[in-house]
Amino acid sequence: MAAKLNLSVPSDSELSSLHNQSVSSRSNNRSLRVAEQERKKNEAEDPFVLALKYFSDVEAGTPVTGNNEVERNLVLVEKMAYNRGLCPEAISVMLEFAMSLRMGTTLCGRVLKCLLPTTGVPQEAVVRALVWLGVGKIPITTQVLFIKWVLTIFDMIDAKDQLRAIYGFIFNFVTEENLCPFICHLLYLLTRKESVRVFRVRKLLELQSKLGRQPFLLHLLSLYKVFCPELVTLSIPSRMKIGFRNHNSPWKSALIAVQKRNGSQVAPVNNLAFTIKDRTNSRKRKHNHLKLPVLSAAVNKQPQSEPSSIRQVIPLVQVHSFIQLLENIHRIELPSQMGSLLGSSLVLQYLDCVQDESALLRLNFWLGCALHEEFFFCADGGASQNSEETLQFLNKLLSSQQFLQEGFSSSEVFLYKFLNVWDGALLRPQILNLLSNIPVIPSSQIGRLLFEPLMQLFFTSSMFFKCGLMECLTNMLLKWLTWHSVYALEDDLDISLSSHTSINMTLSGFKDSVMELIHFVGRLASVGIQLESSHSLLLSFTLDFYETVCDTFLKYGLPLMVMPPPGVFYPALFATDPVSVDRLAYIMHRYKVNLTSAKNQEKLAEQAFHISRQTFREFNHYIVVMVNCLWNSKMFQPGVGVQLAEELLLKSNVPQAQTRFSLIHHPAFMSYAVDFHQKCWPGRKDMDLNSIKDSKPWRWYLEYLFNQGFDGLKQFVQSNISR
Repeated sequence: MAAKLNLSVPSDSELSSLHNQSVSSRSNNRSLRVAEQERKKNEAEDPFVLALKYFSDVEAGTPVTGNNEVERNLVLVEKMAYNRGLCPEAISVMLEFAMSLRMGTTLCGRVLKCLLPTTGVPQEAVVRALVWLGVGKIPITTQVLFIKWVLTIFDMIDAKDQLRAIYGFIFNFVTEENLCPFICHLLYLLTRKESVRVFRVRKLLELQSKLGRQPFLLHLLSLYKVFCPELVTLSIPSRMKIGFRNHNSPWKSALIAVQKRNGSQVAPVNNLAFTIKDRTNSRKRKHNHLKLPVLSAAVNKQPQSEPSSIRQVIPLVQVHSFIQLLENIHRIELPSQMGSLLGSSLVLQYLDCVQDESALLRLNFWLGCALHEEFFFCADGGASQNSEETLQFLNKLLSSQQFLQEGFSSSEVFLYKFLNVWDGALLRPQILNLLSNIPVIPSSQIGRLLFEPLMQLFFTSSMFFKCGLMECLTNMLLKWLTWHSVYALEDDLDISLSSHTSINMTLSGFKDSVMELIHFVGRLASVGIQLESSHSLLLSFTLDFYETVCDTFLKYGLPLMVMPPPGVFYPALFATDPVSVDRLAYIMHRYKVNLTSAKNQEKLAEQAFHISRQTFREFNHYIVVMVNCLWNSKMFQPGVGVQLAEELLLKSNVPQAQTRFSLIHHPAFMSYAVDFHQKCWPGRKDMDLNSIKDSKPWRWYLEYLFNQGFDGLKQFVQSNISR
């Protein structure tokens, strides 16, 4: 027991140490108290803090006229706001002062215009200000100005849950005619699927019947239809005027200046989503409007470490790998600016996996505004004045579409308008690549939207543009057929043309559109090849197209067979380069394989489809012409192939004219025949190419040609000629 007592008694050195620690602790605490008191004293003496305290404590009914104190304090707040911006606490105080009308309506507009946040805006302050709208004493002009301010700083509000909780309260203001456009815009930003209700749809339709088909009503209804198509039976036009104008002009330049001065990380406001340039400035070029915004959250907040009753969200900017994306895919918060989606493959992966219709709608809205502003709204040349910026923007758009393997509806609408004013030279590769990504167009509209402007461009442009357009249409057909083969339903004839759209088309309608495209290309190619004197480059791009057409049945599962027109077939057959003839032979071989397979499937009633006799007649005619031309040397005989009068053949002074396009004398193969003759009979001084027709040299000559890489010619001979 004594031992225990001795152990519990501290020694002198320990007592001294404890005493020193106690003295040090008291000294530190005293220093902290002194520092805190000094800080409070400085704050109390800060004129800005005193000004905020004045507006926080001012009593209702205080007069404004002749009140020098309110003027002095307001000037201090304005000076701070325009120089460095206002902190969240200052925003709350000044917003409460303005909306509560404690000093009347005189200062409201002036206060609202100086509400320039430095980092963020407290959600609670915005909710309280919205509640003040229901009092009924605030002038309508002040109400409009306040809603414009909310739209401007919407991406800077620190949270949106409480705002969405009063969605119904905000919706009640749509009946105010002056507020309706701005309330619709705010509702558009706040709408979630659970926000869509039958009575709200009815109210919007009632307003539409009263105000007409206003764009802001149609855009909100279109979002409702995305979430609940069964509730909105109204037909929404696919190409609408811009519904939400730019409401941030009173604060825009001031916010930019404040953020630059502070080096703020908040997303720049000059590219806020859902905004376009105001009509009054539509003739002036908007600087950097095509520059993709940086991927960022609405406001930079630290992740919450403490559990809360609501589901935590993770800004997409904080996700750095695909693994993180999968782990948090249902808690992702979209970036504040939808344009930043085009700059990140990780964000595009999220967009492709989740297929959030509201996100796609926002992105298409932003993209449509950017494209229309760049190419239509700028009277000073638009893209030509800043081609480097536009080029980077379009390349980023193309890479995003390539990643998603489909185009955006806004770029499709833009192209239909732009083709009517395009000169065919401005940003040609990018425009043609965008054009190749458009989805299937109904056959009743494809002529007006696509064929008419393209035909004018084709016949008035250079040969190189013709080649580029042929490549574009080939890629377009390839993507249409690929969509069909991927999305076609096994047990139904309805096919969905895009995973991100609700466009459905019957198999018959799809076939009609594809057939119209094939016939259109055939007409273009026939005239273009004639205009360009059968240029080998244009002929090559044309044959690229028909290499896709000839395999529509077996490769893409589309029951459709369309033969090339004579204006394409004969220039390829009589071409002076062997590659064109070889490719034509391959195309005809694939036509035969597809037609044979389709004919065999006609015996199966479930999968049969009818091929017209005209198609078989055209194919058989082309086969007979090629065999008689290349193999039998009977080109110009009556009833076979091309027929020419005997008088014309005699005037040509070409001996044995009917044999001039055989595999020996054909201009494309003449050099090969000469080389073969020299190798086969090296000692002969006189050259007689007809000696190759003997049975053994003929077989050797065919093997010689096949070894030169003419695989198409080899397959054609093996499938159509009995040797």
